[in-house]
Amino acid sequence: MGLGLKFAVIVACLAAVHGQVPPFEEKCEHGMYPPKAESKVASYVINLDLPPAERWTVLTKEKAPQIRDMIAEIKAFAGAFGNGSIIAAVDKYLAPLADTLPYPFADEVKGIAKATNIPLGEVVLFNIFYEIFSFCTSIVAQDPTGKLFHARNLDFGLFLGWDIKNETWALTEKLRPIVVNLDWQRGGKTVFKSVNFAGYVGLLTAVKPQTFTYTMNERFSADGGYIGIIEWILGQRDGYWMSFLARDTLENATSYTEAETWLANRKMLAPAYFILGGTKAGEGAIITRSREKAVNIKRLDPANGRWFLLQTNYDNWNPPPFYDDRRTPGDNCMMNMSKSNTSLPHIFDVLSSKPVLNKLTTYTALMQVDEGHLESYLQDCPDPCFPW
Repeated sequence: MGLGLKFAVIVACLAAVHGQVPPFEEKCEHGMYPPKAESKVASYVINLDLPPAERWTVLTKEKAPQIRDMIAEIKAFAGAFGNGSIIAAVDKYLAPLADTLPYPFADEVKGIAKATNIPLGEVVLFNIFYEIFSFCTSIVAQDPTGKLFHARNLDFGLFLGWDIKNETWALTEKLRPIVVNLDWQRGGKTVFKSVNFAGYVGLLTAVKPQTFTYTMNERFSADGGYIGIIEWILGQRDGYWMSFLARDTLENATSYTEAETWLANRKMLAPAYFILGGTKAGEGAIITRSREKAVNIKRLDPANGRWFLLQTNYDNWNPPPFYDDRRTPGDNCMMNMSKSNTSLPHIFDVLSSKPVLNKLTTYTALMQVDEGHLESYLQDCPDPCFPW
């Protein structure tokens, strides 16, 4: 049975359990911004002048109970299939993997394990998890004046424990309490800002003020991230972990063009979509990556009507699968919003519209590069809501 057919069968089973049959009636939301104050994500500083092992100490000590709770959910799910053998393997084989991670990530991960008293192998697992499986929606859009906006939903937790009683993904619920905004500083000045899970040292969502904005979506491929991880474990270490490549880019790239070049050309462990926004009109791109290189770059082209780009988890030159079409409703809501109304509040409406918003959505992030603006909000999808 092919991957797509297997996924479709799982969709049908979940829909039956959930009591809702897709597709739901498409509706573009309006007036969703600002959301409730309690959904706003708190902010912390990561001091890059500190030794790597100490950078996360304050934050992860504060969030240690929630991080342990999240990892316990992963362990409970894995234990149901391996009678504890999977977790034993994580502790045995992934802890030594920390020593193979590039600087400064190895020291940061070890520091987090020490600060939280969580086994090192489990902290490593948390930090490589996104290389394997997740869902997301990213948008870059340009208004009539040439101002650029970048936003995203981060969806995570598929197949990691469906709570039938509460109709939620168990891991998604555990991840929301550890979502944080980070201000990465050197010499007391902001280098870049990001939205992270506390204790996750890579980058999925970030803005470098007056330079570029960035999000990353997973790209599903037979040559997936698990292959790159296996190769790394076996000693073939000539590729970048994708979230580590992103952080290196945010720390060191000095322009939109340089960021695009790095993200398009450096070998990685997993395929991905990198979505970038710049500072000038027309600077926006979806970089579709294999593990070796970019296979396609789709750019903003406002002069020819392409004033926004929307990327989910499927190649944008092919139609999305029927069982996970967030692209079409998202495109429709962007067109309904119109270029003349392009703004972060209106894009938040789009990202709050089902099925772009779904049971997997942990947060929505909004970015504007000129001011280095970043705000993010925990999301929750009220029923009826599709599982992804």
